[in-house]
Amino acid sequence: MTQPDAHTELPLKITAYSAVTCLGRDRAAHVEALKSGRSGLAVCEYPDVPFDCYVGQVTGIENDPFPSQHSAFDNRANRLAMAGLTSDDFAEAVATKIARYGAQRVGLVIGTSTSGVERLEAAYRSRQEDDPLPAEYSLRHHNDYQAVAAFLQDYLRIEGPSYTVSTACSSSAKAIVDAGQLIQAGICDAVLAGGVDSLCLISLCGFEALQLVSRKPCRPCDVNRDGLSIGEGAAFVLLERDASEGVRLSGAGESSDGFNMSTPPEDGAGAQRAMRTALKHARLRPEDIGYVNLHGTATPINDAVECAVVADTLGTEVPVSSLKGAVGHTLGAAGAVEAVLCLIALEEGIVPGNTGLETLDPRIACAVSSAPQKRKYHHSLSNAFGFGGNNCSLVLSLT
Repeated sequence: MTQPDAHTELPLKITAYSAVTCLGRDRAAHVEALKSGRSGLAVCEYPDVPFDCYVGQVTGIENDPFPSQHSAFDNRANRLAMAGLTSDDFAEAVATKIARYGAQRVGLVIGTSTSGVERLEAAYRSRQEDDPLPAEYSLRHHNDYQAVAAFLQDYLRIEGPSYTVSTACSSSAKAIVDAGQLIQAGICDAVLAGGVDSLCLISLCGFEALQLVSRKPCRPCDVNRDGLSIGEGAAFVLLERDASEGVRLSGAGESSDGFNMSTPPEDGAGAQRAMRTALKHARLRPEDIGYVNLHGTATPINDAVECAVVADTLGTEVPVSSLKGAVGHTLGAAGAVEAVLCLIALEEGIVPGNTGLETLDPRIACAVSSAPQKRKYHHSLSNAFGFGGNNCSLVLSLT
């Protein structure tokens, strides 16, 4: 899809949304957590992890019922997706749009980093040396990047465009941008967009190999921050053209650093370009933004670079915080998970706190919100920055 510009037709109404994280499985649980500053991070009990850490695990997901007619798709990621569909009647909202517009006019764009890879991990662990993978393992249903989207498309009977975005930690934020562009291009009348990623050994051990996993619950912006906490979750938004009041996607900006596979440039030029484009796209001034959700991974370099760029772009007075101290880094789902939490915060009049913060790094000039604040505002900006320099910023608004 092309980069949005100031002439793109926005805003678009977000007529339904849902999120499933370690904080809970419905809006009420996430409202309570945002108001109280509660964290869902806990000691890792995911099987076979060879080191100590904290994770944002959705408990009991492996015991949830799964639709028998779609049993070929049964894996942890699709169970999270199923939980997202049943949260706050989201699947019913999609069905309403299909009935209104027709199945061919409703699209689907999903962001993920690992899809159902935990089924592949289990398949490899169960095989004997030189044996083939077990017959019950299916690449198409589990490890293919399109597997989550294919399950959702089958389950919901969506017949419009369906595809997956995988750009590391910006995946599902970019999926939301693409969903908006499908509507703006006249291809769809409504689009389900979001992200899903589950805990798996590839993510946990991969980030540990990069020496990025903290042994404690992660502490974004803290002077003693030493790494991230991996989380899992699913989050969806339903976009359409609608002039009625409510929450909206009013701007978006994307950029690519092309600098380093895992480290942003010290000047944060790509991140700044994404934020400035999102503001221009939304036709807003920096002072119009009432809250910034930082990508805020709790790694020393990333937090410092991002906060410097936010201060330069939006000033030092706008409240900012990272939600990863509450839900962990949900990787490919992070952009959508955190966008949904921003939507809840907008509607509830909450500036989320920076959960886990003990002592603010004095080098950070931003106005980090150490605890939740009750405040009405109309626009928030949510950042999602991925490995490889994939940057995306969303402006979410309440009208």
